[in-house]
Amino acid sequence: MAFLELTNIQKTYGAIPVVKDFNLGIEKGEFVSFLGPSGCGKTTTLRMVAGFETPTQGDIKINGVRQNELKTNQRNIGMVFQAYALFPNMTASENVAFGLKVKGRSKEESAKVVGEMMELVGLSHLADRYPFQLSGGQQQRVALARALAIKPQVLLLDEPLSALDAKIRVSLREEIRAIQQQLGITTIFVTHDQEEALSISDRIVVMHQGHADQIGTPFEIYNKPRTKFVATFVGTLSIIEATVADPSANTVVIGGRTITIPESLGSAKAGDKISLALRPEALSLSVAGNREFSLTGKVASVSFLGSVIRTKLIVDDQPLSFDVFNDPAVKPPVVGDTIEAHFSGADLLIVRD
Repeated sequence: MAFLELTNIQKTYGAIPVVKDFNLGIEKGEFVSFLGPSGCGKTTTLRMVAGFETPTQGDIKINGVRQNELKTNQRNIGMVFQAYALFPNMTASENVAFGLKVKGRSKEESAKVVGEMMELVGLSHLADRYPFQLSGGQQQRVALARALAIKPQVLLLDEPLSALDAKIRVSLREEIRAIQQQLGITTIFVTHDQEEALSISDRIVVMHQGHADQIGTPFEIYNKPRTKFVATFVGTLSIIEATVADPSANTVVIGGRTITIPESLGSAKAGDKISLALRPEALSLSVAGNREFSLTGKVASVSFLGSVIRTKLIVDDQPLSFDVFNDPAVKPPVVGDTIEAHFSGADLLIVRD
């Protein structure tokens, strides 16, 4: 039995379904991210766990105890919001102590816990400052300390980094993950940022139109997407339309070339059209390694991304992106050039709707 269980969860507003047939088990101490675009149901699902929303159908259990009928303040949940939601008239330490005060903890106990939490988030020296005297990153650390002070069974983070600049986001997400691992607290992290989810999660739930399209480790989500939505939403890749050549041999035709793919074509017939995915890092201008296939096309664009250079190649009117490392000694492709991109058939993935 999982520590946090969501079973057959549905949420409708009137006749409009927002979350549909959602099932998930999270183990104690696990860090799980809900990833998806706006309106996919990830925040609504989080709010149902917190008690801000009530499921239309299904059960939510924490450590075997059903939560559906419990109010938010009756659940042992810590929550960090996108907007820091700090009390402006309270100092950082007073904000952290608020939940402890509500729970009736003594001043001595509260002071001890607040001190520990402020030290945990590295803000002991700013304990007496008010929110307006703190940076956005510091305010979010205070919000995190406040959520952790009550020693919750589950920590919920609702896009807590989206209001911060890119550099602060990276450092703070690493801090959040380190603190979560140190405390061993079961955590759900909601984000629309795929890099955030991939970098800090034990598992990712990719949500689409109220469904969990795929649940898996970052490695599985990125390298083995099960649906076209997951394939196109997580990371950058090219979707290539291919024609089935010989189903029994798992061969397809792309750009006039016959290519063997690793996955079974199942019930597909010769002449059927299928969609294949290819990550940009799988292609190369070099034939080194196991790149037994190549496609020829015209360079449509070249984008300098710092450590890599991304080139868009047009093959039979289909765009195909590939990355090469930025080497100052090697001239990148030029728009208008006709070039060959090499790859392994093992890197091609069948993607289904």
